[in-house]
Amino acid sequence: HRRMRVLLTGGCGFIGSHQATVLLEAGHDVTIVDDLSNSRVSVLDRVTKITGRRPEFEQLDVRCADALTDVMARHHCEAIIHFAGLKHVAESVERPVDYLDVNIAGMTALLRAAKRTGIRRLIFSSSGSVYGDGSAGAIAEDTERRPTNPYSRSKAVCEDILATLCDVDSSWSVVALRYFNPAGAHPSGLIGEDPTHLISNIVPVIMEVAQGRRPAVPVHGTDFDTPDGTAVRDYVHVVDVATAHLAALDLTSSRSGFLALNIGRGEGVSVRQLITAAERALSTTIPVLESGRRPGDVASLIADTTLSRELLGAIPYADVERIFRDAWRFHSTGTE
Repeated sequence: HRRMRVLLTGGCGFIGSHQATVLLEAGHDVTIVDDLSNSRVSVLDRVTKITGRRPEFEQLDVRCADALTDVMARHHCEAIIHFAGLKHVAESVERPVDYLDVNIAGMTALLRAAKRTGIRRLIFSSSGSVYGDGSAGAIAEDTERRPTNPYSRSKAVCEDILATLCDVDSSWSVVALRYFNPAGAHPSGLIGEDPTHLISNIVPVIMEVAQGRRPAVPVHGTDFDTPDGTAVRDYVHVVDVATAHLAALDLTSSRSGFLALNIGRGEGVSVRQLITAAERALSTTIPVLESGRRPGDVASLIADTTLSRELLGAIPYADVERIFRDAWRFHSTGTE
């Protein structure tokens, strides 16, 4: 692939920092913009340590089109990978206006800046949650989207904005990657899931319990219509997610228009199965605390990965135990 100058929004976050690593290792130049509202600037040192190359960094709010335009022009960016946004389902139910504003106004500001600077390639960080409750087995990309909360609705709206843009302007090439449950950490143990607030994803919660920093893993809902009553999700290693973006970036060179692709392993794992896998991988017992369902949670979300495997190539997706071993390496070495 051709070396590109890539603008990475939200590049100090969990997936973004792994994306920066994968891009730099593939020979691309990376400019990160991040407002550091839920991430740490120290991650740049870790990315540099892993790759031997330092990404450029600009601290700004993705809703500021003028600041984005300036950064894109100064760094001669040619493509955008857009991660910046708010991402917690339960919080989105409490703060719907914030979620709609940051996620949707952030997208339109980014597109305004891209138009001014001539960028026409964009990879969007979407979510498998746009499908809503996918209890009827694996979900393909042509399934009707039925988002159940403000977070997933904001992702669906952003997809619609991008599709509309591609409909009227054939110079755009956009890939929306709907990922299911990214988890794990870089195998070096240097970067991983390290939010500055709101640890709600289950894998880092399991890590805190394994370290004795929390008494038990909360299991939200044991009465879902699933084989063991707990919610079923498709967990995918964060490095595999970043690798998929790299392949999608190559794809924008050969096609135009809007394309949505699922990113997952295509296998469902229940919360109980996940905890069992963690116990195996970490050789420890993980206590749990059962409670009721959370607002906006759905029973099952599993990706049908047929199309993404066809278009992005054969990414050797890591299994759940590997996800836990890598996450443990990161969490047990201490982050700060």
